[in-house]
Amino acid sequence: MLKKSLALLAGLLVTVAVFAAGAQLRPGHPDTYVVKKGDTLWDISARFLRKPWLWPEIWQANPQVRNPHLIYPGDVLNLSYVSGEGPAVTLKPQAIVEKNPIPAIPLDRLQMFLRDLRVLSSEDLQRAPYVLAFGQNRLRGVPGQFLYVRGLGKATPGQEFAVVRPSMVFRKFGTQPSPVADRLDSNVSMISGPWQEDTRENGHFGLGEQIGIEVEVIGHAHYMRGSDPSTLLLDASTREIRPGDRLLPVDKHPYDATYYPHAPRSVPKDARVLALADALYSVGPRGVVALSIGRSDGVDNGQTYAIFQPGATVHDDVASSSLRRGVGEEVTLPPEFVGHVMVFRTFDHVSYGLVMDGVHPVRAGDLLRMPE
Repeated sequence: MLKKSLALLAGLLVTVAVFAAGAQLRPGHPDTYVVKKGDTLWDISARFLRKPWLWPEIWQANPQVRNPHLIYPGDVLNLSYVSGEGPAVTLKPQAIVEKNPIPAIPLDRLQMFLRDLRVLSSEDLQRAPYVLAFGQNRLRGVPGQFLYVRGLGKATPGQEFAVVRPSMVFRKFGTQPSPVADRLDSNVSMISGPWQEDTRENGHFGLGEQIGIEVEVIGHAHYMRGSDPSTLLLDASTREIRPGDRLLPVDKHPYDATYYPHAPRSVPKDARVLALADALYSVGPRGVVALSIGRSDGVDNGQTYAIFQPGATVHDDVASSSLRRGVGEEVTLPPEFVGHVMVFRTFDHVSYGLVMDGVHPVRAGDLLRMPE
């Protein structure tokens, strides 16, 4: 009886998944689509589904697909209507010609952010070992040189460490719903702390609640000998190493290899786009943004949010009896939809997300909402 009940439940779940995916089909979709090299699961779903983050439902409705992330070029996606039963979506695997399956999202766009950026608390960063000096009394460190490090503690010969430099501080304000991200000045590695914000760009220095500090991995070194200071050999670096740069353990598995897009259970009222990566004013699809929510808010990898630009505040001069402009009642316009962002890496209070699609540029301060 239990086996029959489980079989019935499984059948119902597949039926529900088929209906859910089919009900969201875009009008004018073709009957079939052949998966091509260069496709991503998100891109395919965005062509045929009104809600592309629901693409896992398509694969769940296809029991012949053992792994939803192993979809290969040449596979045939059938989008059809069964007489009397409504819409149906099936995927027919073909003989594998291309060995590499198509990814869910373009991971190659994220390598820098997946491997080389981390978010730490100020306390953890202050406690981290730091570079004191370099071999042969040099002022800067380059690959092949010795680093003399304080605060490393016990280590084993050959143990690897990442050399990091703080790049940005994230803050929230109790009286303001909008969090801010302030870049740190160029000499941050020379400053023991607190981390100096670049006051040329803002007036937030020392204000608000600090929710994290972004650090960038700029090199790798391995332990050789000594205790305090310890001697390490710098193996590789993307920048010259300076006194004050910090060391952290190497994270062998810093990110997930696969992502399942899904809607969050809820969205904090003050959730926003906190900062832009490699951009000053705005980013578009495939751009990376920092979000003001993290693991402590229930965020996990794959969560998808709708992005809205806050509505502007205007004066209602039409209803005003004055002949002057800009003196009428202030009215806040509704937020405008911008696009979708999917989380790919999370920390305690900050997350990184990839902008998946959009109709307008994404800016720092934009709102996060449920993807409905």
